[in-house]
Amino acid sequence: MIKIAVIGDIHGNSAALEAVLHDIDKCGVDTIVNVGDHFSGPLDSKGTADLLLSRDMISIRGNHDRWLVEKNRSEMGPSDLVADSQLEQVHKDWLASLAPTARVDDVFLCHGTPISDTTYWMESVRPDGSVCMAEQEQIEQHAVGIVAPVIVCGHTHLPRLMQLKDGRLLVNPGSVGCPGYDDVSPVPHVMQTGTPDASYAILEQHGAQWTVSIKYVRYDSREMVKLATVAGRLEWASSLATGWVSTAC
Repeated sequence: MIKIAVIGDIHGNSAALEAVLHDIDKCGVDTIVNVGDHFSGPLDSKGTADLLLSRDMISIRGNHDRWLVEKNRSEMGPSDLVADSQLEQVHKDWLASLAPTARVDDVFLCHGTPISDTTYWMESVRPDGSVCMAEQEQIEQHAVGIVAPVIVCGHTHLPRLMQLKDGRLLVNPGSVGCPGYDDVSPVPHVMQTGTPDASYAILEQHGAQWTVSIKYVRYDSREMVKLATVAGRLEWASSLATGWVSTAC
């Protein structure tokens, strides 16, 4: 039997990461894999980095990780600027060393899709900004050529499990540290889970069969909410406290 814990989209939330790793340690996993977007956010990027680099896991880069490496500060958004100001060179060197995809046993890892770290795989944003499930054929198309019984992605922060037509499993573990956010691309929209809990996934192989469990971890988010509030990021504070994105905090 193989047992793998899957985390991702931590976004500088060291309190949530600590709670999730504590929960994982009780599960007897063989490996931890991490699908990226580690530090970007108005929270505790350095504490998150120190904790991640102290643990043995397989990590890939997300879009915010790539932007932290590739962009100048004048080009960065507010969440990336906070992370850039907190991270030490050893943390940035670690980010620069990460690959965009990886394979662990029979599990394929990417952040968005296999060829794009900014594309939503299982969700689609309509022209009016509403979010819905992507069309099945579009979802299937992204998986063409990936020879693996389990495919893991992240990026949307929404925990989801889907079975493809050929039986392969497509898994998004959700977000460890950011249960909701707003974005302007392709049009203004909001992603939100409706729960402040951190989430991750457990993959288990029994013979030729894989099973997937999505786990939710309650943690004390008050310090992270305070950091977001002090930084003037009320949408982050709302998401961390409630799982819903609002600026009316």
